[in-house]
Amino acid sequence: MRLALERGVPQEEHQKLALGSLTDWDAARIFLEVVRCGSFRSAAERLDLSINLVRRRIDDFERQIGATLFTRDVHGTRLTDEGSLVVSAVERMEAASFDLLRAGNSVANTLSGEVRVAVTEGLGTFWLAPRLVEFQQAFPNILVDLHCAMRSADVSRHEADIAIHLSRPAALDVKLVRLGRMHLMFFASEKYLQTHGTPKTAAELVKHRLVMQVADQTAAKETFESLFPGFSQRDLLVMRTNVSSANYWAVANGAGIGVFPTYAYAAGGKIIPLEVELHRPFDIWLSYHPGSGRIPRVRHMIDWLIDAFNPSKFPWFKDEFIHPREFKPVYKSESLTHRFGEFSAEGR
Repeated sequence: MRLALERGVPQEEHQKLALGSLTDWDAARIFLEVVRCGSFRSAAERLDLSINLVRRRIDDFERQIGATLFTRDVHGTRLTDEGSLVVSAVERMEAASFDLLRAGNSVANTLSGEVRVAVTEGLGTFWLAPRLVEFQQAFPNILVDLHCAMRSADVSRHEADIAIHLSRPAALDVKLVRLGRMHLMFFASEKYLQTHGTPKTAAELVKHRLVMQVADQTAAKETFESLFPGFSQRDLLVMRTNVSSANYWAVANGAGIGVFPTYAYAAGGKIIPLEVELHRPFDIWLSYHPGSGRIPRVRHMIDWLIDAFNPSKFPWFKDEFIHPREFKPVYKSESLTHRFGEFSAEGR
C-alpha cells in the first residue's frame, strides 16, 4: 500500500482496488467481528471458533488487502488508519449480502422454509417452546429454528429473522414491537420453606440459602448489589448458574431461594412466591428487519409471537404487577399447567 501511495494513488482508491479483488467474504466477516468485539478472543467466542483460527483468517485478510489492519499490544487490538477505511467498505459488503439473502427468501415458497427466532433462554424454554405446537399446526411446512440464549441477537446483521429481548435494542434500522412486561419475584419450594422457614423481608434473606442466575440480560449483578449492599455473592449464594432451566430445577428441589418471572407460577411451576419485595420488571421487545417482515412466513411468526405475549390474554405480561395469587380471578382462558407439564419436581 505504501508503494501505491508513493506513486500518487489515493488511499481510498487503493482500498477500492484491494476490496474489488477480495475473494474471501468469510475472512472479511471475521475481520468485522473482531472490530465489533474489540478483541480476537471475544470474536472467537462469539463466532464459536478457536482464537488461533481467527488470527489466521485475519492474517489472510490482511494479505488480501495488502495492509496491516490491526495493531496488537498488551492493551488489546486496535484498528490502524487503513483498517478504519476497510471497516466501512466491509460493512457495505455485509449489508449487501443481507439484502441478497432477504431477496432470495422473498421469492422462495412463502409458507414453507425456515424462520429463525432468537429468544432469551428462559422465555424460549418455559414459555415459547411448549406453545409452538399451535404455530406448527397452523403452518406445518415452516421450520422454526428456536435459538435460546442469554446473548441478545442482532437482526440487522442477520443473526436471526426475529429476536426477543429484555431490553430495547439500540439498532436504528430494525422494526421494534413492545410485547409486554416480565415481572420477577422471589420463589422457593415448599420443601425448602418447611426446612428453613419463610423470609418476609429482604433483610431476612441474608439468613437463607440463595440461588442466582447470572446472564447478560438479567442484570443479576446490579439486582444483587441493590438488595444486599455490603455483601458479596460468596457470602450468600449456594449456587450460581447461567441458564434458567438449571436455576429452576435447583430451586424447585429445595437448594435455596431464587428469582423467577411470575408466569412460572401460572405455568405450573412447583415453587411458591414469597412476599419479599422485589417486583423487578423487564420490558419484552421483539425486533425484526423491515425486509424480513415482508416475507409471509416471517410475518406469520411475528404475529404469532405478538399474540403469545398478549397482556390482554396473559395478565402476567401486563405493565402493572399482578401477584400470582391473583392470576385465577383475572386469567379467564384454559389452564396452562397441562401444556407446560407442570414443571413437576417430584421423583427427580
